[in-house]
Amino acid sequence: MLAILAAVLFGLALLMELFGFGLGPVVTTGTLTTAGLLCVALHLAGIATDRSRFTRRRRRR
Repeated sequence: MLAILAAVLFGLALLMELFGFGLGPVVTTGTLTTAGLLCVALHLAGIATDRSRFTRRRRRR
């Protein structure tokens, strides 16, 4: 989920840079890029991932 959010933030930053518009002094392309990098780092660290899907359960007989 964080990787998808990072991709959206990077896409918005790219569009803002290409078309040369901003959303005020706080939300700039640098801010969106930093937020995207934070989301990628959290994703790679395993935050907000569902680890139960990827574990294999062994059945006892």
